Formats: sequence, C-alpha cells, structure tokens
Amino acid sequence: MHSHSLEPWTHEHAFLGEKHHDNERRTLAVVALTAAMMVAEIVGGTVLGSMALIADGWHMSTHALALGIAALAYRFARTHAHDSRFSFGTGKLGELAAFASAIILAMIALYIGSESVHRLFNPVAIGFSEAIPIAILGLGVNVASVWLLHDDDHHRHDHDDHADDHGHAHKHHGHDTNIRAAYVHVLADALTSVLAIVALVGGLVFGLTWLDPVMGLIGTVVIAAWAVSLMKTAGAVLLDVAPDRDAERAIRERLERAGDRVTDLHLWQVGPGHRAAVVSIVSDDPQPPSVYKRRLADLEHLSHVTIEVEACTGRAEAA
Repeated sequence: MHSHSLEPWTHEHAFLGEKHHDNERRTLAVVALTAAMMVAEIVGGTVLGSMALIADGWHMSTHALALGIAALAYRFARTHAHDSRFSFGTGKLGELAAFASAIILAMIALYIGSESVHRLFNPVAIGFSEAIPIAILGLGVNVASVWLLHDDDHHRHDHDDHADDHGHAHKHHGHDTNIRAAYVHVLADALTSVLAIVALVGGLVFGLTWLDPVMGLIGTVVIAAWAVSLMKTAGAVLLDVAPDRDAERAIRERLERAGDRVTDLHLWQVGPGHRAAVVSIVSDDPQPPSVYKRRLADLEHLSHVTIEVEACTGRAEAA
C-alpha cells in the first residue's frame, strides 16, 4: 500500500487533470451508450449488405474500444497517482491510451478501405430500406456521445494556436488530451454516420449503388487522418517533445539576470496542464535554488522544477 501523505520537504507527483474524475465518468457513460449500437450496425450492415453501414459500425466499435481504453487509463492513473514507482506520476497515461487507440483506428481504416474497394468492383445487393433506420439510430447515438463529452475546453483549444501583433504564438496547455481525443473521435463517428445515411438514401432514391462503397472510402480517409493526427499529438508527449518554445524563452528570461546564465534547460509535459523543468545555471554570484524557483512561480502549468546552480569558475580563474 502506498501512503498519500507527504513530508513537507518532499515533492508531489500527482500530475492529473483538474477534471480527471469527471472525464472518467463521462467516458464510461459513452462506452455504455455505444456498445449496443456498435453491434447493431455491424450485424445489420453484414446482413443487409451495406459497406457504409459496416464501416460506420466498425468505426463505432473503435470508438467504444478507444473510450474503454481511455476510461481504464483514467482509473489506473487515479488509483496509482501516488505510487512512487512512477518517477513523474501517472499523468501521461492518457497519451499512452490515445496512442494505442490511434493504432487500432489505423488498422480498422485499412480494413474498411480494402473492403470498400472490393465492394466497388464486386457490388452486392443492399437492403436500403432496412439499413437506413439503423444508420439514423447510429447517428443519434453519436450525437448523444458528442453531448456527453462536450466541454468548453474543446472549443477554446481550437483557438489556442494563434499569434499576437508581434507574431508570438500563444498556446493553451491545460487541456486533457485523452478526453479531447475522445471528443474529436465521436465527431468523426458522427461524420461516418452521415456518410452512411447519404450512401443509403442515394442508393434507395437514385439507384446509386456505387455510392455505398465510395462513402466507405471517404470514411477510410477520415479515420486514417484522425489516426495519424492522434499519433502525432500523443507521440509528442510520450517522447517528451518540448511542448512550447515560448515557455522555454520565458523561463530563460526570468532566470538569466545579473550574471546568471542558463546552460541546460529541459521542459516537458508530465500530465494534463502539468509540466516539469530541469534547469542548470552558472552564476557569478550563485544563489540557493529556491531563489531561482521563485522567479518561475508565476509561470502557468509549471508544476515540477529542479534547479542546479554552479559558480562561474571560468571568470574566477581569469581573475
């Protein structure tokens, strides 16, 4: 058993998002909502011969699986938040879950694409009248999922990467990548549901049977694009890519004063809204690390700072 109490001189390493528990409950609700619909669309599409409906069902299945992984990641991160075996906490479990989901999405995209190409050249009879109600129901489930996962943070994030009049980028890094990925994922599910309905209605009303596999191919492109985007986003955090060059410059500006110089700086994300920094400083007049930490106290999202200070021996030797 791991104690949650900390001595006053120790560091806290619980780098979880502010809405961690709420996001966990919401993802579980969406998994429960979509599980039955996932089976209905896959079985219905197979029986009725609709590739677009099958594509939507498989995409919904990846949605349910991805959110299931996300929910497990939330739970594991929460229950092991104070486990000393994790050097910088469990805040990055969400990115690991998102990366796993992206791999699954990419595999399903390949399957749907190959099946759609096969159906394009080898068309089969489709029960349009029977398939359309199932597709509409699937869209309704997707819309409900979007509502359950809706958060104003998603909309703010869309406007995060902008520049001011001086061309400096400003970014918001307090978002939870795991829940934001789930939110965009259900939007993609809703799009594939719309594509399935368009294909089925086009086939029923205008006899455009080729529209069904074409919509399946369009869905393939959407799923693949999302998988690649998710891999890039989650992979960057997992590989400790520097999250923000502006933040690095801000750290240097606050530390490099009165003969103090930053010789080494590492900044990375350790959880939603949490960053860690390791900084090496050489100084003509070295101060205790606490002095330098106070200079960084007003920087948002900087949750864990390690400072190393050394005297500038070169100048001393020259004197």
